[in-house]
Amino acid sequence: MRRTRLGLLSLLALLTGAPAPVWAQAPSASALKAQAKAAAEKAQAKTKAPAPQAQELSDALKAPRPKGGEYFGLYLMDKKVGWFFTDLTALPGGKAQSVNELIFKAQVGTRVSERVHREVRVYEAKPGGRLLSFTVTQRGDGGDQELVGTVTADGLRVVRKRPGQPEEVLKPLPAPKETVEDADQARVALLRGQKVEGVTLDGSDLEGYRTVTTLEAPEEQVLGGVKVKLSRVSTLSDKEKVPVAAFLTTDGKMVRVDFGQTMQARAESETVAKRMDLVEVFGLTRVVLPQPLPAKAREVPGQVKLVMKNLPAKFQQDTYRQKYRPLPDGRVEVTLMAAPPAPKGRKPRPVADPDGGENLKSTLAVESESPAILAQAKSIIREEKDAYTAARMLSAWVYSNLQKDYGASADRATDVLRQKKGDCTEHSLLTVAMLRASGIPARRVDGVIYMVNSDGVPALYWHEWVEAYVGEWTQLDPTFNQPVADATHFAVGYEGNAEITPLIGSLQVTDVK
Repeated sequence: MRRTRLGLLSLLALLTGAPAPVWAQAPSASALKAQAKAAAEKAQAKTKAPAPQAQELSDALKAPRPKGGEYFGLYLMDKKVGWFFTDLTALPGGKAQSVNELIFKAQVGTRVSERVHREVRVYEAKPGGRLLSFTVTQRGDGGDQELVGTVTADGLRVVRKRPGQPEEVLKPLPAPKETVEDADQARVALLRGQKVEGVTLDGSDLEGYRTVTTLEAPEEQVLGGVKVKLSRVSTLSDKEKVPVAAFLTTDGKMVRVDFGQTMQARAESETVAKRMDLVEVFGLTRVVLPQPLPAKAREVPGQVKLVMKNLPAKFQQDTYRQKYRPLPDGRVEVTLMAAPPAPKGRKPRPVADPDGGENLKSTLAVESESPAILAQAKSIIREEKDAYTAARMLSAWVYSNLQKDYGASADRATDVLRQKKGDCTEHSLLTVAMLRASGIPARRVDGVIYMVNSDGVPALYWHEWVEAYVGEWTQLDPTFNQPVADATHFAVGYEGNAEITPLIGSLQVTDVK
């Protein structure tokens, strides 16, 4: 959910008068005189503008909140990595505007990575008021772009603007279901004293996601040396699937937001919020191993066993590559396996998606229908029909043609193709886009991979690679030129989903077999 979209709205409306009744009988003289007087008054009234009168406002406006917006420092495992600002203000004409700006800055390898994400949204201010328009601006690591969306009678029209590129009108989208109450579900839930449910339009993929906010037991905390009672609400989005807990004072000030167990936002003054640490995220988030992995883990076919602690049950789902065995002390033994797809199971292109088409879809990031992506994929695989052979060709081309440049990110496949550099996310994004363009269902895989860095410490580092359906699922790693991702890869999620964030900083490996 977008916790940064909070705010204040207003609405003005005009009253209309009811028509005069029609009499069934002829009017009397006194009635004619009265009608003449009424006609004169009506004519005089036409020269005067009707007085505006405020209509009922959404509960999102009625809820108390600090004026002038709120600043928060953003902390990852108690290290400051960014800040965000949020505000909601009234506009003339019965509308309201929310402004949310997020800045992330950290050391990524040997480079400093900085991302800026800013959203401005306009709503109707009445109860249930619709989202009318938005502007999403992204700058820095990941690439620069602006998305300008307008709700019309036919749905949602979005124009994408990128430096040095012609403006692009995206495919028409359905009208968003987001309302003004979804701009601040936390304060709406507190005002109403009950659960709030709605749909939020995500600014990165333009998809709508069900979002629910519920009330939880209040907590006592010490603020400025004084013990205060804080209200607590929890929000869960169908996209991130990570509970987000917000803590508010009785006068509507949000003092803290917990994004799972590893990320936290703390209310701060503007000056303090913008003062950041320079955190090296690789070393901060890695999972240190008690000993190096055996050589067999890098063989194909090959396997390795890891004993893990703090791995929630929802991540312990057996697959063709990973098997789980719970241990009596609460730990779990994970067997990681790697093998090429069976020759008899391989299919020719195009391959039907076992998930109904989701893994063949062209999206805002995975631009598999882009002419440039289609042409590049065609030039690589030419007339190759075997899906697995084609997948290997595409993965190998990405490995050979993308410069390994950690910190030079791009969030769209066409940008990756144009700049031809990046880290594991760019390698995976371009590979998946070309796989889909070639009629091969594919998706990005999130997880960790075994590495021994310059400090000599064996550890698992967060990584992204590719899974393709070629008659059966198989995993490839275009970053390291592995046509079969070896058993040093431990997968925990797909497509950059924030559901995996609770594992960061909590997952431990206690034994290697």
